Amino acid sequence: MLRLGRKYQHLAHGAGCGCSSPVLQQASRRLDAFSRRNFLAGAGAAAIAGVVPGASFAQASGQASKVFFSKARLFDGKSDSLRAGVQILIEGNRIASIDTANNDPPSDATVIDCGDRVLMPGMIDAHWHTLYAAVPLAVIATGDPGFVFSASTAEAERTLMRGFTTVRDLGSPVFSFKQAIDSGVIPGPRIFPSGAMITTSGGHGDLRMPSEIPPDSGRLSVSELVGAAAIADSIGGLKQRVREQLLQGASQVKIVGGGGVSSPRSPLDMSTFSEEELRAAIDVARDWNTYVTVHAYAPNTVQRAIAAGAACIEHAHLMDEETARIMADKGVWLSTQPFLSTEDVAQQTGPSAERMLQVFAGTPKIYDFIRKHGIKAAWGSDILFSPEVTPRQGIMLTHLSNWYTNAETLRMATSVNAELLALSNLRTPYTGKLGVIEEGAFADMLVLDGNPLEDIHLIEDPAKNLVVIMKDGRIHKNTL
Repeated sequence: MLRLGRKYQHLAHGAGCGCSSPVLQQASRRLDAFSRRNFLAGAGAAAIAGVVPGASFAQASGQASKVFFSKARLFDGKSDSLRAGVQILIEGNRIASIDTANNDPPSDATVIDCGDRVLMPGMIDAHWHTLYAAVPLAVIATGDPGFVFSASTAEAERTLMRGFTTVRDLGSPVFSFKQAIDSGVIPGPRIFPSGAMITTSGGHGDLRMPSEIPPDSGRLSVSELVGAAAIADSIGGLKQRVREQLLQGASQVKIVGGGGVSSPRSPLDMSTFSEEELRAAIDVARDWNTYVTVHAYAPNTVQRAIAAGAACIEHAHLMDEETARIMADKGVWLSTQPFLSTEDVAQQTGPSAERMLQVFAGTPKIYDFIRKHGIKAAWGSDILFSPEVTPRQGIMLTHLSNWYTNAETLRMATSVNAELLALSNLRTPYTGKLGVIEEGAFADMLVLDGNPLEDIHLIEDPAKNLVVIMKDGRIHKNTL
């Protein structure tokens, strides 16, 4: 197992840190079982649950199978306005009925009086990194996986407490972590996992140290060993890497088509895989009845991915109007992020800082293109490597108010993002409707103390304004 070297210990163990406490050390040892090869091999769910405290566990375990929300104003995820006087019955993890006739609740239901507050679907982040959002890059590159998983366990619950009940994970070894959430071992959002980012030598996500280049007798680098990245430089190798992610349970596959911000040696203008190679990866995903999303910034990189048949592009902050027009004509999804300033990202230095300035400059342009050409757009935060920035997840959403109405912003974070998730087709990890409040849909919902259609910035203070958080029919927060 890799251990955090002295050079980087200050990144994980600052003043007031509780990492040396017996409870966290025990949790770290137990969470070693989250490795890709021996998940839960030596520890049962009850053992892990016993060292991961949280009010959400206590609330979920003692909850009735029926919950009745009364006196709610409903935003259903699709509309421009609210419906008043709505009552919603939850049975198990589904919405059983939506009532506007003021009928009495079932006698065996737990009643939650919303007091005319707004009830809406749980929000969806279409570009999230579950294991890497709140942990510094240096710690991830050289640190102890037990610490990474411990920190990410806490962040998963915080993500849920911000009202994000579903995320699309676009690059991390998250398969067993997702299993722990789905089985109730730890609280957190639903995860649509991609697994490792698949890249070429020198592409974004290739974080090998100089000592790891070239590979010694096929030996994998640290990032490859933990499942953060998968490097392929041939069509055969690329197809193998795609199949490996699908074998582990990927709901979609992420291919790196060009350079990136956080990889210091991969400029944004570069392209990696050829059109032929991209098409080979996309064919494999189609054979598995799912899709490929391609990380791309530059116009030529985006156009190459579209020509190869990609269903979705990530980022595209440097694309030009011709590229935007092609994207709209082909009906390709754009999953992008409204990065506006350095407040939205972890501290960057050197080439990464210069590239981030390019992204800031490109943000208004891509949203103008989206509006002008009618591009199918999804929203994601793409917060990485910073416990200080992760609380801004909701603020990243409210940045959309620069280009969208409040209702459009909420729709993008609910029903629209759910449409993108549906591209996973037969590889979806959750068979049911997300992002909407309607009969038969998953019972993922929020109650807000205030009207987000009038003030979208209520989303920015979830501790104060989210009074009820339900995921999969389980109440994780209720302050009413």
